[in-house]
Amino acid sequence: GSHAQLEDRAPRILEHPTDVLVSKGEPATLSCKAEGRPAPVVEWYKDGERVETDREDPRSHRTLLPGGSLFFLRILHGRRGKPDEGVYVCVARNYLGEATSRNASLEVAGE
Repeated sequence: GSHAQLEDRAPRILEHPTDVLVSKGEPATLSCKAEGRPAPVVEWYKDGERVETDREDPRSHRTLLPGGSLFFLRILHGRRGKPDEGVYVCVARNYLGEATSRNASLEVAGE
C-alpha cells in the first residue's frame, strides 16, 4: 500500500498541568505534554510572564523536562516574596500555531 504523506500539524496539549500545593524547599513538577509536527517548543508562563528555566540560566532552580513539564528542584519561598507561587500555563508552539494549556496554580503551603 502507498504510504500517506505525514502532514504537519499545529500543536495540541495532551497533558495539562494541575494545581499543586507544595511545602517550601520541596521539589515540584507541573506536567505538560504536547504533540505536533514538527514537535512543538514548550514555554511556561507564570502570571503572564515567561518563566526562565535552566535553558536560559544554568543556575536556575527550574528545569524544562524533555517532554515539556516544568520541574522545580525546590520551591523558593522567603520573607521577601514567593517567587514560585502563581498561576502557570504551558504554551506549545510550532510554525503552524500554538496551543495553551489550562491554568494551574502553584501554592506554597503555609509556614
